[in-house]
Amino acid sequence: MEVSDPMHRRPLLALLDAARTRHPEDSERIDPIVRFVRSHADCFERSCLPGHVTGSAWIVSPNQQEVLLTHHRKLGRWLQLGGHADGDPDVLGVALREAREESGLERFATLPGDAGRLPFDVDVHEIPARGGEPAHLHHDVRFLFLAESGQALRISGESHDLRWVAWDELPRLGVDASLLRMERRARVLLGLA
Repeated sequence: MEVSDPMHRRPLLALLDAARTRHPEDSERIDPIVRFVRSHADCFERSCLPGHVTGSAWIVSPNQQEVLLTHHRKLGRWLQLGGHADGDPDVLGVALREAREESGLERFATLPGDAGRLPFDVDVHEIPARGGEPAHLHHDVRFLFLAESGQALRISGESHDLRWVAWDELPRLGVDASLLRMERRARVLLGLA
């Protein structure tokens, strides 16, 4: 049953609709997020136990030869930077906030026009139960950022490691299929493939 559509969810639903128009091949991944957002008024809160909306940043190096990955402390895997919305319905702002908090970088550029404002990927993935928190889903909305030069990395408390990884090194790190998908799409958008 669809819950009434409070104003705070409308911008995300419009963003997902625009992303589907731009990338119709992503409908299988976008549609479950749309259904989730429509049916959970608290979709931006960690307390939403079936899952919640998260925002991620795929950060490309200034020379466009590498991507920034974090070795996530809780999950023990190499991942893109990102995290919980914590009530913030502006998922682009969430992704940018998480990029800054988890990398120490402050300055980023985006692609011009809609390509910079729209998610360039989405994914729904399960987070395993841990401590008193049950297993749940992250409905992840992902954005492409270009790091500006002259900035130093700073590892946050959420990471074991943080580093620039060459495009062709990603498969050797054992990253999941969604990261490889983002790598391919980023290279196409940047004219590198």
